[in-house]
Amino acid sequence: MRLLLVEDDNHVAAAVSAVLARHGFDVTHARSGEEALQALVPEADGFGVVLLDLGLPDQDGYEVCGKIRKRTSTPVIMVTARSDVRSRIHGLNLGADDYVVKPYDAGELLARIHAVSRRTVHEDATGSTGGTETVVRLGAVRIELPTRQVSVNGSVVQLTRKEFDLLALLAQRPGVVFRREQIISEVWRTSWEGTGRTLEVHVASLRSKLRMPALVETVRGVGYRLAAPTAQGAG
Repeated sequence: MRLLLVEDDNHVAAAVSAVLARHGFDVTHARSGEEALQALVPEADGFGVVLLDLGLPDQDGYEVCGKIRKRTSTPVIMVTARSDVRSRIHGLNLGADDYVVKPYDAGELLARIHAVSRRTVHEDATGSTGGTETVVRLGAVRIELPTRQVSVNGSVVQLTRKEFDLLALLAQRPGVVFRREQIISEVWRTSWEGTGRTLEVHVASLRSKLRMPALVETVRGVGYRLAAPTAQGAG
């Protein structure tokens, strides 16, 4: 798999590239946001994953992520020293598929790369999250599976790939509790326990974007379920 590594520190990039190469990745190194965007021009050979460090010399990493998402659906994993939930949610809102907090273990990085790439391959093969219904309506929420579009009271809500998959999975059976392990397996295509925190951040981001915090209910110690809302406003 081709991987675009966006990292301004050459020593760090060399170490990460060596690890990735040993695991079969063809790594292209971009030292700035501009180099990364030039590497992602439409006519270039596609990358399987973009590994994006946020501490870039020329542009804010969040800004680069937003630009990447406008030109390609390639999965983006953010690499950041910012461990607070607000920063992670901001990254997800801009279109990142996952994040890794520094310092990270090489095994964790590889697990997250494989998880997002497996999910992308699955989506390309199926075209949706599965099921026979093409449109799911839950009160003010409308979920269009073929186009992967979500709207609330007629207004389109921009969700990341994982946020949509999470919502579509829960919407299959409103009111039924989905175990955390089941959600991680279905959405991230992995059983790796380190994905649990990522799930929590995605749930928080989904609640924020839909402006319906009570829609996704936490069942403590078990998982999450989707409440069947009434056709009321999202405000």
